[in-house]
Amino acid sequence: MKLYVSPRAPNPRRVQMFLVEKAIEGLELVNIDLNAQEHKQSAYLAKSPLARVPALELDDGRVLTETRAICTYLEGLHPEPNLMGRNAQERAFIEMADRRMEWYLMLPLANAIRHTHPGLAPLEQPQFPDFGQSQLVKAKETAVWLDAELQRQPWVAGDRFTIADITAFCTVEFGKLMRFKPADAGLHALQAWRDQVAARPSAAA
Repeated sequence: MKLYVSPRAPNPRRVQMFLVEKAIEGLELVNIDLNAQEHKQSAYLAKSPLARVPALELDDGRVLTETRAICTYLEGLHPEPNLMGRNAQERAFIEMADRRMEWYLMLPLANAIRHTHPGLAPLEQPQFPDFGQSQLVKAKETAVWLDAELQRQPWVAGDRFTIADITAFCTVEFGKLMRFKPADAGLHALQAWRDQVAARPSAAA
């Protein structure tokens, strides 16, 4: 199988962290240069028609292009260590936490970066700075909520490390482009959690 990724992009990093956490080896990594617009070239569009990374090309030629779908497939192939839930109830609560991180933290923060950071201008045309700033406010609101959650539980989805922590961590790290550091905003539980995840080997993925 081939995994198409892009350095520094948060969604490919989520899958790469997932691979390391599960000790999955043997996938061929193919880097897609977003700045060079490789993701919009016909060769890649044939695999990922919406021009998104990551993408997982299966041995039979079919391609999975959504981060959560890729991780679900890999979890099915390699059930342990479990990162997505051991039964229906746990799976549902972990997915809820992961979706919250995707929709209410990652998406608004990514929109803020895309629409306000000059380095992202070639990839986001046109940029709408006012929209970006409004999205940053929403992302920070979610970060405040998450900080409160982490004051009463050790991990994003509860009492153990899961895919939700991977999504949240990659988002917080991506936020460095906006000079976002939880401790600077008084979010000390979020900062302590971030530092704990950063010490895991998968954080270097």
